[in-house]
Amino acid sequence: MLEAGRADVHYWHDLWRYRELLGFLAWRDIMVRYKQTVLGAAWALLQPAITLVVFTFVFGRLAKMPAGGLTPEQYPLLVMAGLLPWQLFANALSSASGSLVSNTHLISKVYFPRLVVPLSALAVALIDFLIVGLLYLGLCAWWSFWPDWRVLLLPLFTLLGLLAALGAGLWLTALTVRFRDFRFIVPFLLQVGVFLSPVGFSTSNVPSWRFLFSFNPMVAVIDGFRWCLLHGAQPFYVPGLLIGLGVTAALLVSGLWYFRRTERSFADVI
Repeated sequence: MLEAGRADVHYWHDLWRYRELLGFLAWRDIMVRYKQTVLGAAWALLQPAITLVVFTFVFGRLAKMPAGGLTPEQYPLLVMAGLLPWQLFANALSSASGSLVSNTHLISKVYFPRLVVPLSALAVALIDFLIVGLLYLGLCAWWSFWPDWRVLLLPLFTLLGLLAALGAGLWLTALTVRFRDFRFIVPFLLQVGVFLSPVGFSTSNVPSWRFLFSFNPMVAVIDGFRWCLLHGAQPFYVPGLLIGLGVTAALLVSGLWYFRRTERSFADVI
């Protein structure tokens, strides 16, 4: 019998036992995400495509920021290499933060490791990430600019972005159960976060702010993506990576601690 508050060793074993539930929830969310929509999965491409055009115009044409080792005409590649990880993080965080509340009917009726729910949200974000990757491949084909051997390290930075989203998402989804105000706070945080992250520009353009920027864990992820996808045109900032790893680890550990601490009360509060 699975019970709330079991010892950690049993909890993680039970989490593995319920891996099929994780897959079911992820598949359900993927199937209903674009159900009865005219464009279907194309919606996953529409938002980043519009953002790409806006950021290229604002930062590349109006602000005339350097393209980080690329030609000015290739500025969209710089933006797209930043949009890929940002969209992954934003979708994962948004889905994970509201995952428990959106599954109220399941949470209140039967007990299972609640961590399954936010983890399934990451799987959905990963599918959208792969779809958006098609847009980047289209830009690569247009300029005949294909990634080199560095792309083999891309899964590591993808994992880092997912862990950052999971750590923050665990905090937010647990807080949302008790304080529904966070349903309105999360979209605002993401709107501000996209401008506090180097999505539309290279961090090498703001060297005096680079160290401070690094405390945003997505800066290391975005820099890593650009290093992998743009032939190393943007020099890698090792101190920023170390800070990003530390902040992500702190978010993940503290998020797991708070989630587990409040998990047994979810069914009563939700």
